[in-house]
Amino acid sequence: MEGRISTLTLLCLMLSGVGAVTVDIPKDLYEYARGDNITLPCTFKPKPGFTPAQVIISWSAQETLILTHYYPEAETDITSDYEGRVSLDVDVKKGKANLNLSSISLADNVNFECRLQIRSDDEGKPADYTRLVVLVAPSKPICKIQGKAEYGQNINLTCLSEEGSPTPTYKWESRDVSNVPRIPDPRTTDKGGILSLYNISKETSGYYICTSSNKIRTATCNITLAVMPPSMNIGSTAGIIGGVVFLIILLLIICICCYCCRKKKKEEEYAMGVREEEYSDKEPARNGESRHADGQEDTRGYEDSRARSPVRQSDHYEERSERDYDDRRSDYDDRRSDYSDRRDKYSDRHERYDGERHYDDDRRYDDRKDRGYDDERYDDRERDRPPVPANKPPRRDYDN
Repeated sequence: MEGRISTLTLLCLMLSGVGAVTVDIPKDLYEYARGDNITLPCTFKPKPGFTPAQVIISWSAQETLILTHYYPEAETDITSDYEGRVSLDVDVKKGKANLNLSSISLADNVNFECRLQIRSDDEGKPADYTRLVVLVAPSKPICKIQGKAEYGQNINLTCLSEEGSPTPTYKWESRDVSNVPRIPDPRTTDKGGILSLYNISKETSGYYICTSSNKIRTATCNITLAVMPPSMNIGSTAGIIGGVVFLIILLLIICICCYCCRKKKKEEEYAMGVREEEYSDKEPARNGESRHADGQEDTRGYEDSRARSPVRQSDHYEERSERDYDDRRSDYDDRRSDYSDRRDKYSDRHERYDGERHYDDDRRYDDRKDRGYDDERYDDRERDRPPVPANKPPRRDYDN
């Protein structure tokens, strides 16, 4: 109890006098790297002899309250957005109220305020301000071309780093197609990462390099500029190439279709020719239908059937089918079986014809023998023949 009374007495002596409160932050700017744990100092000095009933200390970031400390209750309220990453190092007797902030980020790159409130005392300097700069190296910038890279056009080359604190500065430099540095055109402007090129030509082509930098480090990007005539831009060239490729493909498809149709037509014509040849062959006369009225047999159909043997026809057909039309082999095999059947029929007929012919020859021979035709003819020839001279060779009888 006595200690508390002495503390209050000392505080009354420190805060005595109206309008004597002074709050101070030593620096107007603090710089730290992103992710660091930092401390922002704050001190206050009241006039001796003033006895305050209550002291309130608060910290804010860009008009957003961070925490509030109440004295003599020694209670500290921290807002939910900063819960777990801020704390207050306070000592009212020594006039100290430092703010501890951990894992700073770009969101902490704002102004901070330290304020002291004393009941019945609102004059003097109750608050002070400082700036926290979170240092972040510039990210790799992105280079782009705005406009058409054609003769006589005006274009812009842009360069921008998405991150960087303090804000990066940008600088462009140019090289020709041989990668040799060159002096920028007087009409060229370079401001805020935007390089403006006017009335570009073939000589404008080359390599352009942008450098983004702040006090931590630098980063660069480059871009290749190729200026072409209006009729030779990339879009037109791609369109022409695409059209030519399309025409080539179309012609190829047409040629393939014509070839297939022509081949199919030839196959049909050949198949029709084979069928006509098959059905144009006359079958040999059947037994008993080709005889003359006098009883003699007509063997022309038999000789014709032998001349066009089904064995030869099937061999010729098989040779052609193996050479030209493999896909119709099954059909041709069926026809060959038909030819084999016909050949068997021809063989049977041939045997019958031979039997009948031998029978007819024997019968005619027997008839002539019975009539004695041959003996009488030979006897008459021997009787009527003149004598052969002695010096003359005998005459040969060709009739015999």
